[in-house]
Amino acid sequence: MASSRKSKPSLKAKPKAAKRIGLALSGGLDSVVLLDTVCMAVQSNSVKESTEVWVFHIHHGLQKSADQWLEFCEKLAKKYQVHFDFRLLHFADQSQGNIEARARAERYDALTDLCVEHGIQDLLLAHHQNDQAETVLLQLLRGSGVAGLSGMPLNRTNAKDNQSITLWRPLLNQSKAELEAYAKEHKLKWVEDPSNQNTRYRRNALRKEIIPRLEKIQPGAIANLARSADLLAQSQLLLDRLAKQDGKNILQGKNIKLEPLLLLAKRDKPAANNLLRYWLKLNDLAMPSQERLESWWKDLMAVKPDSSLEWRHDEASIYLWRGTLQATERRVGQWVFQNVPARSKSLGLPVNWVEEAQAQGLVEERLRQGAEKIQIKSNTPRKTLKNLFQESGTPPWERQAPLLYINDQLVAVAGVGVSYPHLALTGKRVLPVYQYKA
Repeated sequence: MASSRKSKPSLKAKPKAAKRIGLALSGGLDSVVLLDTVCMAVQSNSVKESTEVWVFHIHHGLQKSADQWLEFCEKLAKKYQVHFDFRLLHFADQSQGNIEARARAERYDALTDLCVEHGIQDLLLAHHQNDQAETVLLQLLRGSGVAGLSGMPLNRTNAKDNQSITLWRPLLNQSKAELEAYAKEHKLKWVEDPSNQNTRYRRNALRKEIIPRLEKIQPGAIANLARSADLLAQSQLLLDRLAKQDGKNILQGKNIKLEPLLLLAKRDKPAANNLLRYWLKLNDLAMPSQERLESWWKDLMAVKPDSSLEWRHDEASIYLWRGTLQATERRVGQWVFQNVPARSKSLGLPVNWVEEAQAQGLVEERLRQGAEKIQIKSNTPRKTLKNLFQESGTPPWERQAPLLYINDQLVAVAGVGVSYPHLALTGKRVLPVYQYKA
């Protein structure tokens, strides 16, 4: 590729120089232009000379041409001499829920997994100005507040497996027309997703029918909508700052204390709403509709101080317990056996006993049935799990803990401990630990 090309889309914000940069490539116009632009920047030394570009493709399997798109992206990566990897997603029931929203959420998860796997901290996405305008209109139709109308941020950080990954949208100030002009000028090739023509989807209907009319009524409507999103994002920063001030004696880490929250609501309901939304944001949860928010307030106003309640929201559970609201996602995991160093004074299960049980298929995970007992300390009696959970102040929703059985004997309880009579101080030994998946 020649480095003298003209009318190159400008990158609104470049990530800090990194050894590796990831780029999400669907094969469509937008991501192809982004790939070409990034490779140009690397070749012209406008980013760190030793930067490696990694291209990631997500195969959703929702279109008949998905296999061809994967092949196209792989060939394109070879052409640009960049690294390539992909993930295949399966949707067993495509009729359940909003398949587009599910695909989008799982796509982000898959991209994040790829970044973690390849040690990448910066991932580039090809969203542009038209995407931002569509997002603002969609949020407006949903009745969203300032946070929703702020649209997509230029960058945001995700954390997974103790690794921080920043998502960047460097083309957010470029219009679709500008990207098309660039692609035609430099004879780039891309694939077309036929589902983008289906106006049954709201975003496509806005793109094909509404936005062109808005542009006729008000030239520059797309840029103006994107500009409004940027201004609202600045307003949201101020609202977050206000929420931090209002929540000084109400927020408790990622939890929120009910009594002072209710006092704030009686004194200043808008401020309480803002604080509740900020708390949801701290827990990486979606903003609720106004109707849902009002139903929550009714529940909170009516609940007794010593009572508990549960809400389901954004694939998570929100609990009120002991006067505190806290959010938790349903987590899954598995039992693993970690080696105890030979010279360590730590107790562990004898390796020979565990391996023999594994060979016979006598190591298994079970759920609580009730009345299980375990001794987790020396010189103490066996106690029921109910008593142990009560003594430790374990919330009710965490008491359905996974149990580890070996030879039909209860050996360990997640979050509680290991059966003391089964532990040894000498010889090869392992410690059972329940590890939750990220």
